[in-house]
Amino acid sequence: MKIGVIGGSGYAGGELLRLLAAHPKFEVCCVSAHSNAGELITSVHPHLSSYAKVTFSEFKASDFDCCELVFLALPHGESAKVIAQLNDQIKIVDLGADFRLENADSWAKYYDGVHAGTWTYGAPELPGARELIKASSRVANPGCYATAIALGTAPAAAIADLTDVVVVAASGTTGAGRSAKINLIGSEIMGSLTSYKFGGVHQHTPEIEESLQRATGVKAKISFTPILAPMPRGILATITMKLNPGISSKQVREAFEKSYSTEVFVNLLPQDQMPRTAAVTGSNMVAIQVGVDEHTNRLVVSVAIDNLVKGAAGQAIQNANLICGFDETLGLTQLGLGT
Repeated sequence: MKIGVIGGSGYAGGELLRLLAAHPKFEVCCVSAHSNAGELITSVHPHLSSYAKVTFSEFKASDFDCCELVFLALPHGESAKVIAQLNDQIKIVDLGADFRLENADSWAKYYDGVHAGTWTYGAPELPGARELIKASSRVANPGCYATAIALGTAPAAAIADLTDVVVVAASGTTGAGRSAKINLIGSEIMGSLTSYKFGGVHQHTPEIEESLQRATGVKAKISFTPILAPMPRGILATITMKLNPGISSKQVREAFEKSYSTEVFVNLLPQDQMPRTAAVTGSNMVAIQVGVDEHTNRLVVSVAIDNLVKGAAGQAIQNANLICGFDETLGLTQLGLGT
């Protein structure tokens, strides 16, 4: 299948190109990047040697008419403008936020501009999602934090109180995008941790709540504090919620085993292991550990993902495989770098 990437110069776009280079069914035939148009792909992503001598093009909708599938890796608010110009027959996976939310008021509160609409939400491991994705031609890829937090919370719907979920999660700097920002330069980041979007204002909050309600039927409430970590990539989320009366550690473990025992990309770790961001770097894996704080009777869930793979490009390819009728693991790996 001939495919295109719109927005290939960012971190997520670069990761898409890296993974697509090894995909057995997808052939990249067009890559656009507005501000880097005319530049060699390897001048922005020097590790992508298989794209040597290939340049980014300026976006022109007709250039993508040859494509059966297009990935959008654009800043929030930009996808809707581009999609309006593309052929209606092209399958699309959007890595941006434009089509993730159902509630227009939530969009107005957490984002700028007009709510563009709602597409099928592409979180295959959430209950009921996979068949909807397979039947769709346009999929909204989840946010990175939303992926880690929703997958770490959904299995607890029947054993814990999802109306009071508290999350503290740290992300690498690639989660902030590639634009130059003084607070993201090495001298500011190295050896330091800091919270940001403090006080429950992170834009992934309504996305997480909506995805959990769709998956579980429970109206969830999330208190989310993100942390900027001094590393390029990875997310480590700690999720806590009040357990229902009489729920044991064994029942907690069984609930998560039931949810993920057949999921290729979710690894419920042995009880003596904890998720590590390095263990999932470069992979499409989700590493999860669960425990019970008996002092407060709260469920504690630890989740690690690579924000650029399972949190962006890898999950986008997983969704693309599904909507194209392929095995969803094609072009993806379960093996992290480990260091």
